[in-house]
Amino acid sequence: MADVRSSTSDAPDSQFGPGLYVVSTPIGNLGDMTRRAVQVLAAVDLIACEDTRRCGLLLQHFRIRNRLTSYHEYNKVSKTPDLLKLLEQGQRIALVTDAGTPGISDPGFYLIRAAVRAGLAVIPVPGASALLAGLVVSGLPCDRFAFEGFLPKRDGRRRKRLQALAGEQRTMVFCESAQRVRRLLGGLLELWGDRQVAVGRELTKRFEEVLRGKISEVLLRIGQRELKGETVVVVAGAEYEADDRKSEAARA
Repeated sequence: MADVRSSTSDAPDSQFGPGLYVVSTPIGNLGDMTRRAVQVLAAVDLIACEDTRRCGLLLQHFRIRNRLTSYHEYNKVSKTPDLLKLLEQGQRIALVTDAGTPGISDPGFYLIRAAVRAGLAVIPVPGASALLAGLVVSGLPCDRFAFEGFLPKRDGRRRKRLQALAGEQRTMVFCESAQRVRRLLGGLLELWGDRQVAVGRELTKRFEEVLRGKISEVLLRIGQRELKGETVVVVAGAEYEADDRKSEAARA
């Protein structure tokens, strides 16, 4: 592959005006990187990323040479004014997260909101998204859904949040580390009953796995396995469960 920074016949730098480019990157399979995302990352003046090492490996794979700066949960407050100043000067900055779409359960939202409030251009460069990947393969309704991201880690707050969501009629999508997915499913089973669920693990990667069924069935299939990676947990809404029970009763 040719060095993207040195090739302008396809996408000249002038094609990309000043502003904050919100660039989606693969959640696992590098083949999911879009051509436009490669072009933008090569053309911008600066790339703000959560982990410069991880982003550097991505750029190396696509032979992109560009400047990186760290932008994460612990420096977002101090770093945002500096990035806004560069944007106000007419520079082009790409915002990337560790994987997937920036702004969803990551500090990118803080910079995006600041740029919008400052009246600066914010340009989406769409691509991979773990929540959408998990949702569309779940087999549960996708026309209406609620994304809840990561639940609170403390038991009391987590329980309170789940109780508040018990009557939600839409399909719900949660993010959780593989190590804590049993805990999440156990809480759902206790507070919501034995609903339909889909657990997507290592989506788009070599060991991709999607477990579908009732919560109790999925817990049984997981057993004592040591799960790794991030998971997307998709749970049927209260309305779907009520309709499902009616259908089962009619078939009986």
